Amino acid sequence: MAAISSLSLKTPTKIQSLTKTHYAIPLNLPFSCRSKSKRTGSIGSRTRIRCGLLIEPDGGKLVELFVEESQRELKREDALKLPKIKLTKIDLEWVHVLSEGWASPLKGFMREDEFLQTLHFNSIRLEDGSVVNMSVPIVLAIDDSQKNLIGGSSSVALVDDENNPIAILSDIEIYKHNKEERIARTWGTTAPGLPYVDEAITHSGNWLIGGDLKVIDPVKYNDGLDRFRLSPAELRDEFTRRNADAVFAFQLRNPVHNGHALLMTDTRRRLLEMGYKNPVLLLHPLGGYTKADDVPLHWRMKQHEKVLEDGVLDPETTVVSIFPSPMHYAGPTEVQWHAKARINAGANFYIVGRDPAGMSHPLEKRDLYDADHGKKVLSMAPGLERLNILPFRVAAYDKTKNGMAFFDPSRPQDFIFISGTKVSISPLAFSIIPYVARIQHWCGSTVGESEQHKMRTLAKNKESPPDGFMCPGGWKVLVEYYDSLAAAENGRVAEPVPS
Repeated sequence: MAAISSLSLKTPTKIQSLTKTHYAIPLNLPFSCRSKSKRTGSIGSRTRIRCGLLIEPDGGKLVELFVEESQRELKREDALKLPKIKLTKIDLEWVHVLSEGWASPLKGFMREDEFLQTLHFNSIRLEDGSVVNMSVPIVLAIDDSQKNLIGGSSSVALVDDENNPIAILSDIEIYKHNKEERIARTWGTTAPGLPYVDEAITHSGNWLIGGDLKVIDPVKYNDGLDRFRLSPAELRDEFTRRNADAVFAFQLRNPVHNGHALLMTDTRRRLLEMGYKNPVLLLHPLGGYTKADDVPLHWRMKQHEKVLEDGVLDPETTVVSIFPSPMHYAGPTEVQWHAKARINAGANFYIVGRDPAGMSHPLEKRDLYDADHGKKVLSMAPGLERLNILPFRVAAYDKTKNGMAFFDPSRPQDFIFISGTKVSISPLAFSIIPYVARIQHWCGSTVGESEQHKMRTLAKNKESPPDGFMCPGGWKVLVEYYDSLAAAENGRVAEPVPS
């Protein structure tokens, strides 16, 4: 599907010059940002985004990599004659990402020059001299036997675990897979226990194969969630249909609580105060590979639906969609990828919090990354100059209101932060869900993974958090999820995911 042009709406009048970083200044103040020149595609140092239009994709156009429908059967037959590379589940997720244009302007799995630029510069220079952000390698590994099978062929077929042709990779280039360099540059450590490394890199082949990708059929998972998997082109269509003149993206891989909702609704309110007429929220949970102790996608999507059904977020100004990328847990490096992909989907504002895409150190009792580095890196990252970065405000549970509120330092006694078995929220850490993931104190120290056990205990005892922490329907879904885990641990057949 070709990218659709946006509606031209009235431009807000309050504009001021960009400083050295590209934070959106506090949202009750004017803002400005830089954008690509439409004529040259280069980054202009003081060119402003035309606020009534959706932001242009990286490289100036959305690069979708699908075979035309009329040619699919022919390409399927061609694929049967080519050397075959069997895709892992994560490989297929990357095929999905590439095919829909999330990584535009990439045209396939990275060749060596793109791989090296990504590793060492977190960006790729295009033929016209412009720079686009690209911080995580999107590569396909093969082993010696597969390399030998390919021989002198210039094209290969990518197949699923049942040998069904998924795509054709042409004009291929095979080069050495230096795993240690890749891991060190992406994660900043080679310590054992990095989830994505263990899952996708350690036991992968010693070669990488890049080339131009053509996907025969759009990737579908037939898991009941495909209706939520909107491509960048489909999202742009939806934002245009809703007459959006600003799109603010919020990524999460955990359930939504009322602290998240407060942040998102307050962001929209402030965008309206800036002069935008119809800011639309892209609530964009990550749907690719996640580590074993994250809440599974089916349960998260069910919980997100309840948040909208219960009126915590406004369905008229919220688009819920699944971001198909696998999760690296690579902190400041990965958060650039998350932000860049949302540009291609039409977002010109990106909300970022404490320790985005982070995780606990696999060996030591500390966070792997500095909690503030993610948002600082985003404010300076090459190729992201057109994107407005929105750091989280501080929120906590306000006992006087029986709900989530922005922290007021003049009355700290009224706010609950982290304390043992109480439900509390860490300021600037909305992506961390009490009892669902590790919890962090106001001072930033980590309580530890034992909070997972506390969540299961709450679920088993059918206990509820304080009123106003999470909508009842959303909390009920979490109770059902953790109850299903307890059932599995006790040897009972777990209940199916609620539909």
